[in-house]
Amino acid sequence: MGIDIGGSHITAAVLDMQQRNILKNSYTRERVDSHGPTKQIIHTWCSAIKAAYKKVDIQIGRLGIAMPGPFDYDNGISYIAGNDKYAAFYGLNVKDILASELQIGQDQILMSNDAACFLAGEVFAGEARAYQHLIGITLGTGLGSAVYNQGKIDDANLWCAPFLDGITEDYLSTRWFLKRYYELTGFNILNVRELAKLYDDNQTVRKIFTEFSHNLGLFLKKFQQDNAAEAIVIGGNIANASNRFIPGVVKYLHLQGITSPIHISKLNEDAALVGAAGCWTVGLLT
Repeated sequence: MGIDIGGSHITAAVLDMQQRNILKNSYTRERVDSHGPTKQIIHTWCSAIKAAYKKVDIQIGRLGIAMPGPFDYDNGISYIAGNDKYAAFYGLNVKDILASELQIGQDQILMSNDAACFLAGEVFAGEARAYQHLIGITLGTGLGSAVYNQGKIDDANLWCAPFLDGITEDYLSTRWFLKRYYELTGFNILNVRELAKLYDDNQTVRKIFTEFSHNLGLFLKKFQQDNAAEAIVIGGNIANASNRFIPGVVKYLHLQGITSPIHISKLNEDAALVGAAGCWTVGLLT
């Protein structure tokens, strides 16, 4: 089973590892109060996991879990703090708690970084199957980054890297779009999807996407050069508006002599699910 733990949802599905696809009947998504107490969160997670298995009449087996960090993935201990989610887990052995609640062994649970799982999913069943050396990013409420090289995937952990006047995530996340729109208009907007709808008729919105293209181009230039990547894979909610900014990114990178193709994830929200489960078979994650 692949499991994706988000800030407001848990998504779980059973995978056919030979066909490398999700058993759609098993697909289960439940809202999670990530500000709630430990027992409540664990109960919600386990409810979704059990429901997904029950839908396809399969006993609980091995779980691959894509989990946000900071987190000790090998030992299952959470160090998430100050991220407006899962504060109740800080310092606890989440793997042990989950195994106990599901009445399975800890050795049946593999926990991995969510950004690394995204890229693992693309390597296992998506846009990246033809490459040996890749970089991948997820653009959403935060910035995820990972590197695939010589059959292994590592979390690049670049969200907090120095960038312009702050850190990378200050410029390559949903909050940058919302902040920039407010700075230029004095109005608040709900999300990037709503902003993208205004693109054709609003010069200010087009300016914002142009600035984002430049910021993303700067970031990808260094990321690609540092890793000599054959290709770049981009996912996350902001990638749904990729037609508004990717042409500008490609143009900028070409001017810098970087011609590595950019692939927009087709698995998208399912990529981390697929990658989390796929890691059991292909051993992608270090």
